[in-house]
This record gives sequence, C-alpha cells and structure tokens, in this order.
Amino acid sequence: MSHQPEDAQKCFVDLHCHTRASFDSLAAPDAVVRAAAERGLTHLAITDHDRIDGALEARDAAPEGLHVIIGVFLNEAVPPGLSPDEAIATIRDQGGLVGLPHPFDRFRGSLLRDVAMTAIGTQVDWVEIHNARLIGNGNELAAEFARVNGLPGVAVSDAHSTMEVGVAYSVVEGDPSTTAGLLEALAHCEVVRGRASYVIRALTPAAKLINRLRGNGRLDPSAAPKDRIALR
Repeated sequence: MSHQPEDAQKCFVDLHCHTRASFDSLAAPDAVVRAAAERGLTHLAITDHDRIDGALEARDAAPEGLHVIIGVFLNEAVPPGLSPDEAIATIRDQGGLVGLPHPFDRFRGSLLRDVAMTAIGTQVDWVEIHNARLIGNGNELAAEFARVNGLPGVAVSDAHSTMEVGVAYSVVEGDPSTTAGLLEALAHCEVVRGRASYVIRALTPAAKLINRLRGNGRLDPSAAPKDRIALR
C-alpha cells in the first residue's frame, strides 16, 4: 500500500470529452470548458475524432483553474484509418498517452474487436472502466480487464454535449497536467460514476446532477460512496 501526503493536491479529471470538432457533437469548445469549470473539474481531456483544433480552441478559452489536455497530450491529430498498432505508435511518437475507450461497448467501435486482449493490455496506459454513455455490462467487463492486466481504471463522461461534461470523472492526487504526472496520479485513482442518459432524459443541466457530488464548490467523491470505486 502506498501512502500519499495528507496535503497532496486533489484533482478532478475527465479524460474523454468531445466538442463540435467531432462529427457527432455540436458542443462549442468555449461552452464545454465553461461547463467543466462550473462543475468543479480541474483537468479535462478533449478527445475529438481525428482532430485537435477543437481541443486547441478549448484550451485557449479555458477559465482559470481548468487545465485542458489535448487528447491526450498530442501535438498533431492522429489520422483516421490507421490500425490500432499504427494509431498507438503515432501517439507514442508524439509523447502522448493511450487510453482504452469503452473496450466492451456492443454498439460502438472497440479496439478489442480488432486486437487480441493480451496484446492491447500491454500497449495502453489506462482503461475506461466507467464510460457514462455505455449501455449494458461493458463497464463491468472493462473493470475486470483492467484488473487482470494491472492497468489503472478511469471514469469518463465521453461527453458529446455540454450537459454531459463531468457527469463521470476520476479523482486523483498530484499533478495530472503532464504525461508523467498523470500516469503517477492514475496509480492511485478513485472513479465517480454517473450516466449521461440520466442527464439527457431529465433535460436539465448536468450541474443539477453533479452538484450532489460537490463540496465547497468542488466535486467531492465522498458525497457518493456507493458510486465510487477505489483503485489501489
């Protein structure tokens, strides 16, 4: 068991979010970062499909206290049509990190449909063990995959609208604004789970849902113990 300093900085991180730079989102980058900051996130990864211009715009518009990660730590967009191995190599060449998104999603594409599980488990830095948009038991399977492969697990909103931003997130200590810092922080991570469908169906701002998880104006993981998984 590791021991974290009592005064370690606590950060609230959503590592999967889209803007209108993605073909399936209409969310303006400035609205996305404004929503993230209002809901208490400290770090937000903009992971648009095949593009980083939305992430760059979001970074420039981010309010004080919110650090935007260019999906994840990229300098250039990853071209479409690459094989999983090629995509991972392209990310590594840029010094970026590789997360495994919704690996057991029955309705959306998954690397695990194209690559042997044992192979992909050695090539990624973390696994989404709770994706707020996933339907079915895919999150449970992802959590087991992360456990078996000794990989950190994260919770993400996978937001495609401003209502969804931060509906699920990870709580870490340290400085996740660099590649080394994020990797170190994810080794001691708590995930707070929510579902985008709840927000969309209610047709209310996601803040009404997330405010229940907030303390002193910031997201508070202790407010939802039944929806938290501690990863050690």
